[in-house]
Amino acid sequence: MIELESVRKRYPAPQGSGWFDAVHPTSLRIAQGEIFGLIGQSGAGKSTLLRLINLLERPDAGQVRIDGQDLMQLDARSLRQMRQKIGMVFQQFNLMANRTVAGNVAFPLEIAGWSAERIRARVDECLEIVGLTERARHYPAQLSGGQKQRVGIARALAPHPSVILADEPTSALDPQTTQSVLDCLKDINQRFGVTIVIVTHEMQVVRALCQRAAVLSAGRIVDVVEVQGSDITTHHAQTRALLEEA
Repeated sequence: MIELESVRKRYPAPQGSGWFDAVHPTSLRIAQGEIFGLIGQSGAGKSTLLRLINLLERPDAGQVRIDGQDLMQLDARSLRQMRQKIGMVFQQFNLMANRTVAGNVAFPLEIAGWSAERIRARVDECLEIVGLTERARHYPAQLSGGQKQRVGIARALAPHPSVILADEPTSALDPQTTQSVLDCLKDINQRFGVTIVIVTHEMQVVRALCQRAAVLSAGRIVDVVEVQGSDITTHHAQTRALLEEA
């Protein structure tokens, strides 16, 4: 479903001292229907790599393919259409304060040009999936952190995406609320076969949700590990050290 071929992202270094590689040339393949983690310490390049997948950050080199389509070759209009198949869940929720829960979930559908009738039906369906039907007329200020994140998930799910990208979706939440958000993502994956890529620095999130995870350090993938419940398979001492610190 997701193929990255030698993608690279560079930024100008401070004080004009050359360039800084946030992501060194990196290749990665993520299967259809997989829940895949990106884990590492702060500054490892996890969020930048995630944002290269939907070109929120445009790679300086390499190829990005979603379901066989090379996003780097698309014009602006085609890229907007392709992004409707790629939902995004943010760390700080990114909800619109002046819109109700239903209005936030409806927003991407309005942008996509759906009819009002289709939007109402899909919003109701998505809120039922994340367990927030009774909160449809509430505003974000009236919600808990976990409820806000579930609104964000419903919004990402609304356009029937093939992929959901989640950037540290539980880092602002307490452990009990974190588990409810992870259960919601897992349910969506199992019911609809949506491929999920999640950035986290928390090993418990990887163990609870992911089937595989890439371990990042200083802008490089140093290992890709298999995850089976609490067991993580790796033969690299560096990976074990990084995971213990994560």
